[in-house]
Amino acid sequence: MAFANNTETLQNRRYSQPDKATLMSRLTMSQKFAVHNLDHYGYNLVFMRNSGTKCVAVMANGNNLATIDVNGNIDTSPNIAVRQA
Repeated sequence: MAFANNTETLQNRRYSQPDKATLMSRLTMSQKFAVHNLDHYGYNLVFMRNSGTKCVAVMANGNNLATIDVNGNIDTSPNIAVRQA
């Protein structure tokens, strides 16, 4: 039973969206400045992608994506695949 409950929790977590404050707390100061800049163009912080020691912020404006690396560098044409809900 415990295993089934843990599996259900993991599956539900995959579809839940963290709030912006939670995402912002995981950003470096450089990333926070870049997020603030992209906010002015209608982008929203949607999720973080972790790969080893790298943590990339992913923002969206409609179908347009942008990524921000740990140094605050913005890529408005990232080569990433995003799962559709």
